[in-house]
Amino acid sequence: MASEESRDGGISDVTKRLRAEDHVATGVLTAIVVAILVALVAVIGYILVSGAGKAFDLHFLTSKPESFKAGGGIGPELFNSFYLLVLTLLISLPISLGAAIFLTQYAPEGPVTNIAKTAIETLSSLPSIVVGLFGMLIFVLGAGWGFSIISGALALTMFNIPILVRVIQQALEAVPRDQRDAALALGLTRWEATVHVLVPAAMPAIVTGVILSAGRVFGEAAALIYTAGQSAPALDFTNLNLASPSCPWNIFRPAETLAVHIWKINSEGVVPDLAAVSAGTAAVLMICILLFNVLARIAGRAIERRLTAE
Repeated sequence: MASEESRDGGISDVTKRLRAEDHVATGVLTAIVVAILVALVAVIGYILVSGAGKAFDLHFLTSKPESFKAGGGIGPELFNSFYLLVLTLLISLPISLGAAIFLTQYAPEGPVTNIAKTAIETLSSLPSIVVGLFGMLIFVLGAGWGFSIISGALALTMFNIPILVRVIQQALEAVPRDQRDAALALGLTRWEATVHVLVPAAMPAIVTGVILSAGRVFGEAAALIYTAGQSAPALDFTNLNLASPSCPWNIFRPAETLAVHIWKINSEGVVPDLAAVSAGTAAVLMICILLFNVLARIAGRAIERRLTAE
């Protein structure tokens, strides 16, 4: 009897100790999460509050920047940021999707596949400034394109592709094996099973990867300083001459983006209302990224429903 009571007491003590440890661990993790959220909200709130006056000023959003007088805007930089984002995604997304499908569905396991995966992991960790210097040597100087949108888009594509390939590959591999086997058992070819079953099932994760890479592209500065340039010619949207520097769609013109503009005006220090312009540009950059994320998630869900229904 005494032995049983001793055993019960020991089990009770162990249970109490485990519960206490669980409470402590839960409290520590909760405190860490709360601290991170507070810091994140504080940073975002500070940027938005500091630049709110400029971020919602139509004149600031549409006018050209000024160097030696106050009252300049970010119209060309705002357009250039979106234009570069679209071009980069148009180039990198098809390549990344094709590479991920090949590595997941077609490439046999072996040295070639392992080397490809290692190369992707290595390229995804390269500093953007290194990619920018490489882009300047190859696209700006080697190809003779100078500081231009196409040079910047290709440089951004270089470190955007490894990220997208890795994310899309993980999304495809996360699809249950039963779905692929069932599609093949119904008589579908490997390509048909990939297009009609695998990709639609992985679409939410793919869209998330595209969102993450788009945010990085939209806020990139270091790579674009050496490739897209630090000037923003005044744009004439009625000018359709693709060889003209004022044509918005000319991919061979220089294009300063929002992130580069923040770095440039703070490094030069020639803008009288520097603090207001810098805060407003940062707020616009953050708002654009947040809006893009929300719209991309909505579009991703809509595309997923459509592909799955088909």
